[in-house]
Amino acid sequence: MPSCSSHSPSHTPSNSPATLPESAEHRGPLPQGMWLCRYRGISLLLDRRHWSGVLLLLAALGLASLAYLCLGEQHLPPQTLWDVMLNQAGPLDTFVVEQLRLPRLLAALSTGLAFGLAGCLMQTLARNRLATPGIIGIDNGATAFAVASVLGMGLSLAPSAMALAGAATAAVLTFGLAAGGGARGYRFIVAGIGVGAIFGAVTQLMLSRAAIDVANAAYPWTVGTLNARPAGAVQVLGVGLLVLVPLALWLSRSLALMRFSDAVATGLGAPLKRRRAQVLVVSVALTALAVSVAGPVGMVGLLGPEVARHLCGNRQVPLLGAGLAGAMVMVVADLVGRLLLSPLELPVGIVTAVVGGPWLIWILVRR
Repeated sequence: MPSCSSHSPSHTPSNSPATLPESAEHRGPLPQGMWLCRYRGISLLLDRRHWSGVLLLLAALGLASLAYLCLGEQHLPPQTLWDVMLNQAGPLDTFVVEQLRLPRLLAALSTGLAFGLAGCLMQTLARNRLATPGIIGIDNGATAFAVASVLGMGLSLAPSAMALAGAATAAVLTFGLAAGGGARGYRFIVAGIGVGAIFGAVTQLMLSRAAIDVANAAYPWTVGTLNARPAGAVQVLGVGLLVLVPLALWLSRSLALMRFSDAVATGLGAPLKRRRAQVLVVSVALTALAVSVAGPVGMVGLLGPEVARHLCGNRQVPLLGAGLAGAMVMVVADLVGRLLLSPLELPVGIVTAVVGGPWLIWILVRR
């Protein structure tokens, strides 16, 4: 069985988990705030605060998911969920859980995970806490293309495919307009805000010129909602996460180096140009796939990384924590939207905007 122990001497902490041979265990004291786990002759150093935060987020996400399945117009006790799993519940309870709440919960978990990861990747790439996909225009670009597909504006591809094209277009425009400033500083942020405003205006123009029934069908794409999401889009997002999440975690070591200046990161062996292109592609793909399911749910890409940094610390880039925190924010926000004015329902995008707006102002005014 693997065993873990913690040590707190005063060595400089490392930026990522390290694997050591068994013979190296007693060469000196371990870095402060690290766990040493041993298993079959292999020793692994784990950041204590980082993994404590990840475990705390997992527990909170589990409780939020349980509440999501139990609460609603028809309250269900946890025992009923167990009966549904064992096929021993009544037809009404089974329908509520399996057909109404569980698919929507899976959509909330997957989109929140994608938005949180994309936000953390983009913030690290730009070295700016405001550089989230929603703020720099990627969400609006994906939404504009998806709405154009729904309205039939000469574009016959599925909304999910069009959302990917729109996100890529917005990202290219933002980086192109910020030429000279790169992906850092407020020039990049201002360029993204401008690109997002243009795409937002185009979306409103298309909706204003469409027939009322068609515009109503496209309207949910503009506010962000998890109500009646197409199962096919959720499945595509799930497949995308199976590919993109491991790729993002593989990039995490280079992301830790990218937080330094270009000269320092290059000196430490980070291939900056290639890694920046890879990070951009992964973040754009995550954003586009999430928007194709839920629409432009703002502030999740901002709140998820912020919560993860507070819980997991800054020793590592908290990619896993940001994804879990984003999923938790999405689940809780959608649950609040369902319960607050029941039987009326608030779209999840409105709830996250109301919560995330003051948080954004706090970031701006805080030194």
